Amino acid sequence: MLRIGVAIFTEKGFHNTTVDELVAAAGIPKGSFTYYFGSKDAYTHEVIKVYAAYFHKKLTRALQDASRSPLERIQGFIHEARDGVERFHYRRGCLVGNLGQEMGALDNRFRESLVETLRDWQSVLQTCLIEGVECGEVRADADPGELAQFFWYAWEGAVLCSKLEQSSTPLEIVGSAFLKHIAAQPAGRKTRRG
Repeated sequence: MLRIGVAIFTEKGFHNTTVDELVAAAGIPKGSFTYYFGSKDAYTHEVIKVYAAYFHKKLTRALQDASRSPLERIQGFIHEARDGVERFHYRRGCLVGNLGQEMGALDNRFRESLVETLRDWQSVLQTCLIEGVECGEVRADADPGELAQFFWYAWEGAVLCSKLEQSSTPLEIVGSAFLKHIAAQPAGRKTRRG
């Protein structure tokens, strides 16, 4: 039932989804939904928890793969995420991004859960970036925490634009620009300022 919520909310959002639609997709009576969850809000909080755990596991698997270098891990995640957006024909976005765009009309507890999830993703990426600095792949003159924040802010916008444009181009642009921005410069080469 919770996976159905992830699928529907990543495509349609919270306000465009009814409880009737959720129970029909799950094939359960509306009374069962009410018994287990009480309300659509309570259900959505559980959906956020499931999505956060799922994506944390996916992100950790991609960004802590010791068989690959830190930059290869980040590039691999970017390609895997892009492929996922393409697989669903640009209909689905990110649950955090979708619900975040509806924040004006949602309970503040949603905001807290979504921010906590985003911070977790930033932390996982930051750890990978620190490893990249330590092995000389990632530039040492930038704060890994800020780079991780920058990535997720830009990435969430790119996911939204991919849905709007029905194209993976926004994801490819953000991914490529981020990788270029974080790459350590070869010894003796100066960075351009402009």
